[in-house]
Parts: sequence; C-alpha cells; structure tokens
Amino acid sequence: MTDLQERIIYESLRLFSLKGFLSTSVNDIMEAAGTSKGGFYNHFTSKEDLFFQVLDRAQRIWRERVLFGLGEVESPIGKVQRLLTNYRDRYLKDGDDFPGGCVFVTLSVELDDQLPHLCEEVNRGFSGLKNMLKRFLDEGREMGELAESVDTSAVAEMIFVGMLGSSVIYGVDKSTDTLDRSIGSLLGYVDRLRRQAI
Repeated sequence: MTDLQERIIYESLRLFSLKGFLSTSVNDIMEAAGTSKGGFYNHFTSKEDLFFQVLDRAQRIWRERVLFGLGEVESPIGKVQRLLTNYRDRYLKDGDDFPGGCVFVTLSVELDDQLPHLCEEVNRGFSGLKNMLKRFLDEGREMGELAESVDTSAVAEMIFVGMLGSSVIYGVDKSTDTLDRSIGSLLGYVDRLRRQAI
C-alpha cells in the first residue's frame, strides 16, 4: 500500500467519523489527503470502494484496541470487564483517529435507509460483538461466575446497547466524565451479576 493510499484511508476514516459517508465528498477527502482526482482514482475505483477499505481499517483498529489484553484474562466475566474498559479508554477516547466518535455508530445510523447494503456490512460487526459478549457470559455461567438463572442473551444485548448509547452520548458532548459514568454503570452491572453468583 502506498503512502498516499494510507493517507486517503486515514483521512477518510476521520471524515466519516465526523461527517458520515454521505456527507463526505470525494473533494473533501482529496483536500484532507492533499491529493488530486488522479491520485484518488489511481488507488480507489469509487467512493464505495474506499468505504470498504476504510471499514476494514476501522475494524482492525477496533480489534487492536478493544480486544487488547483479553488473552491474558482467564475469567470470562473479567474479559467482558476488560473489553468495556478498553472500549472506553483505548477506543472511544481516541480523538485523533475518531474525532467524531465511534465511526460504526455514525455509519449505521446514516446508511440504514440510504445505502442498506453498506449498512449491512457495519451491522455484521455489531452482530459479532453481541455474539462475543454472549460467548463470554455463557462461559462465565458455566464456570460459576454467573448464576444459572442469568439470561446471557438479554445481558449481552443490554451491554451492547449500553456500549452504543455511551458512544452516541460521548459523540455528542465529548465529556469524559459522562463517558466514565456510562461505561462505569455497565461495569457495575456486570460486577453485581458476578457477585450474585457467589
């Protein structure tokens, strides 16, 4: 990948986070990346082609940051807690790569009615996150970290919705205090579920 291609993807990621895909023009991208039409179309056949490369980059960044250190945590419920902490501290608070907040939330809201085939790509990631949360919760229940009566599907859904809600609120007000309280309430909820099993 050339330096220019990298720069176009990076600047597009930032712009999509701030303005969304539809409100970001190819001219906006060219200006931010300091290139011409020829420079852009030398590397991308269309704005939609660029979308898929930006989405791939955003997903890699998300995995590197949010899943950081999970392999070192033996407890499945501890993995959920580490994931939430990483999501807050290593992902959402990154104003450099994602100045407008979580790019996935921005894209899913914007693309739902306009370009459903692109929104479907974003929603695949959301489904993957919910499945991962449920898997950790199921493992935690099997190991006795959660009571047998805990509905892991409902808890996974609640954590997922809380994460998205925290992201939306933080995207609007950029208050780290509000973000800390939002994710803190999810961490407290998981901790209460864990203590009920003891």
